[in-house]
Amino acid sequence: MRVEPVAPQPLGSLLVELADSLERAGIALAPDEARDIVAAVLDVPRFWPTTHREVLLDPSAISEARNAAAARSRGAPFAYAVGRAAFRYLTLAVDERVLIPRQETEVLVDLVLKAEDGGRGTVVDVGTGSGAIALALATEGSFDAVVGTDVSLDALAVAEQNAAFHRDELRAPVEFVHGSLVAPVLDRRVRIVVSNPPYIAFAEIEELPPSVRDWEPPFALLSGDGGMAATRAIVRDAATVLEPGGLLALEVDTRRASLVAEAAATHGAYQNVAVHLDLTGRERFVLARRRSGTL
Repeated sequence: MRVEPVAPQPLGSLLVELADSLERAGIALAPDEARDIVAAVLDVPRFWPTTHREVLLDPSAISEARNAAAARSRGAPFAYAVGRAAFRYLTLAVDERVLIPRQETEVLVDLVLKAEDGGRGTVVDVGTGSGAIALALATEGSFDAVVGTDVSLDALAVAEQNAAFHRDELRAPVEFVHGSLVAPVLDRRVRIVVSNPPYIAFAEIEELPPSVRDWEPPFALLSGDGGMAATRAIVRDAATVLEPGGLLALEVDTRRASLVAEAAATHGAYQNVAVHLDLTGRERFVLARRRSGTL
């Protein structure tokens, strides 16, 4: 079948076209969605398309925008539809191989940077996914090295892609290694272990919004032991790799922050265990320090 080439098109008419297709698919605020899709595809400020409707777009941008609108019409989350997501000062490639970075997780990066006064030594991002936490710390901190681990080779491929894209912004070498949770770095001594692990219980999967439940990778969302298995394993194994005074920093389910804090406090290897709030005032993060002279 002969495929007709895509002709250049004014931005304004593309916005109308995309808004019409999104509205027919039942997407709320379709004109706004169309504008945001074009802004993401062109990598311009959100409202730039509205004030530059006369700009003639090249065929590749038109095709990418149409494909993104079609994906949104099928129910894909916006980040997956456009293939990218903002995280702190970074624009990251994302797709269905990795969790979409959340705004709450940006606070986890802040907590680590503040707790370590900008950073030193080696930091390990457990379950790195897209590489969001690892790359944010490598571009904003002053660490000696940053290591990201993940059990998914597909996720690591996305993280490597993002590291390559941001290589000129990195202030520390970044390495991604394959394996489950802390296991790939058990032979190292590090200053920080940070993680946004899977923490949704399998029984809670139906409570998730369809845009999460039906699209994001289950291994990055779900954990056994009522959502605590991965977190408990990190608390246990981080004690092996953290140097004395080292920092453990975890994002947690708001319903289980006290359980995570208790797991760290009763382990024996940690002190200064504290629960921190997210932007909405919910208990979302647990930080602790590695004691000296304990196993």
